[in-house]
Amino acid sequence: GLQHQDGHSLIQASTIPNCRSYDPTYAHEVAVIVQDGLKRMFTDQENCFYYLTVMNENYEHPELENVPADDIVKGMYLLKETKGDKGRVQLMGSGTILREVEAAAELLANDWGIGADIWSVTSFNELRKDAVEINRRNRLKPEEPGELPYISRQLANREGPVVAATDYIRGYADQVRAFIPQRDYLVLGTDGFGRSDTRENLRKFFEVDRYHVAYAAMAGLYQREEISRSELFAAREKLGIDPNKPLPSAS
Repeated sequence: GLQHQDGHSLIQASTIPNCRSYDPTYAHEVAVIVQDGLKRMFTDQENCFYYLTVMNENYEHPELENVPADDIVKGMYLLKETKGDKGRVQLMGSGTILREVEAAAELLANDWGIGADIWSVTSFNELRKDAVEINRRNRLKPEEPGELPYISRQLANREGPVVAATDYIRGYADQVRAFIPQRDYLVLGTDGFGRSDTRENLRKFFEVDRYHVAYAAMAGLYQREEISRSELFAAREKLGIDPNKPLPSAS
């Protein structure tokens, strides 16, 4: 069937002030967000509503153990860390593409010895709302101690370039760029027209699959001069990245 016609709904949701919008990946994330919505909307009688995007793709879901519920609601949490002795990167993903991000981390660790911190971003919209609110408070009340946005605090002591990948247009993840403490932030998304194909082919076409995520991470390390150009070119060939491929949104 026709797919990738909905690359923009979360951006539209962000324009509604009392809409709390999320793009969860795993069942425990959905459960925590729904529980939060029930409390806010029915128990606390807040004037808000929730918009969640969920997938019809079959995959295994991890258990709820040691998952910080508050962080899920705030918009991101550290899902896992992989080991590596040849550099480190920060990989952020949401929705179904988080699983491609996790697979990219395995490629980086197994093939190049590069470690990754993998972040499940349940809502770039909520992260931006928090950052805008905190920056406004800091600006209006300079007499009080300043505070960093939640996303800035989460990434403050983390090493390496940051790569974000979602199943939505790049503008969705790009809206938090100003609050990323690292100077390099690479965003992958599905800008373009709707297409009908397999998930694998669509993710390859829109450049949000594990191979493009891994290559973006390598490109970020190259920009930091942590790997050589020859290493980057070798990675590009091994990952099957075509440098002459047309821009997806132009096809």
